[in-house]
Amino acid sequence: MSQGQGFSIPGIGKMKELADAVKKAQQIQEGAKQLQEDLEQMEIEGQAGDGLVKVFVSGNQEPRRVEIAPEALNEGAEILADLVGAAMKDAYQKSTDTMRERMETLTGGLNLPNLG
Repeated sequence: MSQGQGFSIPGIGKMKELADAVKKAQQIQEGAKQLQEDLEQMEIEGQAGDGLVKVFVSGNQEPRRVEIAPEALNEGAEILADLVGAAMKDAYQKSTDTMRERMETLTGGLNLPNLG
């Protein structure tokens, strides 16, 4: 055996990759738990009719409240219903976009290895 040459155990590299993947998965799990708490505390506003109707939801789409400007009441029930629906859709879209962005940030630079 020549000096300076070590030996290699087959599979050690894959074991290290697996251990790194488990560690990264744990980091994601911890981050996801914190993200869920953050989303629950968040308040996201959706609106319609240039702010005549505002709907507020949490970061995970839980309805919080609705604000209707007095002027919106003059529009009639059908228009008001449309405005509330549009504000709800706006709030929902903003909330899902926020959730998606936060998840991408959480999982973004982790580069999980291909263990297959």
